[in-house]
Amino acid sequence: MNNTLIVLTGPTGVGKTALSLELANHYNCDIISCDSRQFYKEMTIGTAVPGKHQLESVRHHFVQFLSVTDYYSASLFERDVIELLPKLFRNNPVVIMTGGSMLYIDAVCKGMDDIPDIDHSARKKYHDLYNAEGIAGLRLALKILDPGYYAKADLHNPRRLQRALEITETTGKPYSSFLTSGKRTRSFNIIKAGLTLDRNELYDRINARVDTMIGSGLVEEAKKLIQHRNHNALNTVGYRELFSFFDGEITLEKAVELIKRNTRRYARKQLTWWSKDNEIRWCDAGNTGELKIWLYKETANKNTF
Repeated sequence: MNNTLIVLTGPTGVGKTALSLELANHYNCDIISCDSRQFYKEMTIGTAVPGKHQLESVRHHFVQFLSVTDYYSASLFERDVIELLPKLFRNNPVVIMTGGSMLYIDAVCKGMDDIPDIDHSARKKYHDLYNAEGIAGLRLALKILDPGYYAKADLHNPRRLQRALEITETTGKPYSSFLTSGKRTRSFNIIKAGLTLDRNELYDRINARVDTMIGSGLVEEAKKLIQHRNHNALNTVGYRELFSFFDGEITLEKAVELIKRNTRRYARKQLTWWSKDNEIRWCDAGNTGELKIWLYKETANKNTF
């Protein structure tokens, strides 16, 4: 029997949750969440975690299983998912993985480089550097220690910079020297499907969803988490803008405006990332009938039910 992982992806706010539930009910299978911010139990409103009824209707994995103070990474996610899948496939030859975290999806589908565990002292060193000098300090250190990775790194993501520095410090080798492995062979089939929308319609959905989050108590949720603001989990659209509001740097109205703008920017970043992946079959989120027929046919061809 062949086993298949259906990967359902698409930009934030496009409607992945509803379709993933429909597919899971069709296959009577489990869902693996691949939204790295839905991993954290303290973050519910700002990460659009599926509702209680949705979580109860289909068994989900990797939803709110960590604390914001816990360390987690794409390589650990790869390890955990690859360990879990054989257990799920024993009950059903199809499993659905859905979410919009690009690196985490690639980790499961393509594999990550084998990177050693981080020394605690190295983690503390660069955590302290970030607290003392901010992202500028991390950028300067990385530029000196690993100019190769610095040239292609996301210089606006402090956690990525910090991790590269931690690995360089721990191993004595540039982080870029570990980024060499090719795509790994998996023991299961992978089918990738993506949802998309007209850009203006997607932006309207994003704006409306932010308004809904604010109305549902996002400000209060963020206020409870401000003590953890230096943890990577909180370096997230929807929270960092509200932290600036709490600091008195901007008004609440401005914070909401920035959340909408930065969420739209993130959606564009997601689409740019996936534009390089020709394995994804794209479908308009408003008309998924053809996509579902294709998926049902593909899985029927690949699996024995």
